[in-house]
Amino acid sequence: MAKPSSEGDSSTASRTGSRSTMGESSLKGCGFSSFTGFRAEKEDVLRLAMPLYLRLAMLECIKKKDVDAGDQHFQTSGSEDDPCENPVVVFINPKSGGRNGSVLQDRLQHMISQEQVFDLHNVKPDEFVRYGLGCLEKWAEKDNCAKETRKNIRVVVAGGDGTVGWVLGCLGVLHEKDQFPVPPVAIIPLGTGNDLARSFGWGGSFPFARRSAIKRALQRATNGRICHLDSWHVVVQMPGGEVVDPPHSLKTTEVCDVDQNLKIEGLVPDKVNCYEGVFYNYFSIGMDAQVAYGFHHLRNEKPYLAQGPISNKIIYSGYSCSQGWFLTPCMSDPSLSVRAIVALNLHSYGSGRNPWGNLKPDYLQKRGFVEAHVDDGILEIFGLKQGWHASFVMVELISAKHIAQASSIRLELSGGDWRDAFLQMDGEPWKQPMSKEYSTIVEIKRVPFPSVMVNGE
Repeated sequence: MAKPSSEGDSSTASRTGSRSTMGESSLKGCGFSSFTGFRAEKEDVLRLAMPLYLRLAMLECIKKKDVDAGDQHFQTSGSEDDPCENPVVVFINPKSGGRNGSVLQDRLQHMISQEQVFDLHNVKPDEFVRYGLGCLEKWAEKDNCAKETRKNIRVVVAGGDGTVGWVLGCLGVLHEKDQFPVPPVAIIPLGTGNDLARSFGWGGSFPFARRSAIKRALQRATNGRICHLDSWHVVVQMPGGEVVDPPHSLKTTEVCDVDQNLKIEGLVPDKVNCYEGVFYNYFSIGMDAQVAYGFHHLRNEKPYLAQGPISNKIIYSGYSCSQGWFLTPCMSDPSLSVRAIVALNLHSYGSGRNPWGNLKPDYLQKRGFVEAHVDDGILEIFGLKQGWHASFVMVELISAKHIAQASSIRLELSGGDWRDAFLQMDGEPWKQPMSKEYSTIVEIKRVPFPSVMVNGE
């Protein structure tokens, strides 16, 4: 950036000076014993920070939910600030990662800037997409910084698989509106399973104890190669009623987009209610979803019991036993029946396991299967028989029961003696009301555009 030499450059100098002063004062307040060392670390990643006027403009647009709200921060003749080399924004769920989420948030704000690190409780991803990116797109033709930032910006998600999926879903709107490029997503894993993070080289947990871990994660986020991920659209058509307390990933819809050309075995009433959602890792129905449902409710009622991934897994295992996952035998022929059906998109399920297995070419050919990939437009469908079978699968002593590979799926569910079924998408479970008289239809189809990811390896 050129040094201001005239009165006309005072606004640029003011912005630069404000940025430096704010960064240094916030660092001094952190209690670091070696301020000089941390300042050097901040300078190494300062290229991630956008010019101050641009950050303030985007933030104001988001807060006021108006793409015009940040206009006063732009110069009418175009900005003289150089665009940052690798602009990023971070979405963080501070409640993830046990007690370390809020600490990580503070560190990220000091290393990048406060305006580029969003607490998901205060700024929602869809607000950033609509108003934050909208602000950049509005000014892209007049302001070079806005143009280059919109072109090169990347998104870092610090949270679990559910948080990553939430952000990916909001960014997917850009595909639908032909607003390109879609920012690629990097991950700082703070959840329990972190299967999305594992699948793209970000690991199963974040090493909070390592001082250089945040800096290294940001470097990988900006330099990592871009790859694609299939996402899958789910439609649930149910005979009246409603899903009580549906998960964040499941929304009501007036348009029930199920295939009318496929035969339905049962009856469908004249009036139906429909829900839809998107998953990136897996969809399941049965006992595993029931266990997940109970675990989530227990964690919400007694959050002090779940303080991190290890305690979560212990509670989850205990709840599996209490639900009869290990005690109730399969009905009919135990060699054929399953108590959970899973449609899997990734190679990672249940904290890094691969229940589909690494199948040999001869077996693939015999069953008519193909090698599984995250962007091949195909789901792997397998079954878990009961708790002991699932346990052996999860420690990878055996593979799950291979059922099929499919590019689309339809499930027809009828209640009989059961009043409810349990379903889940990417670890977000819900209780699905069932009818004795009418069928509930679940359809899964591939979203026509891929999600854009950053590989962390």
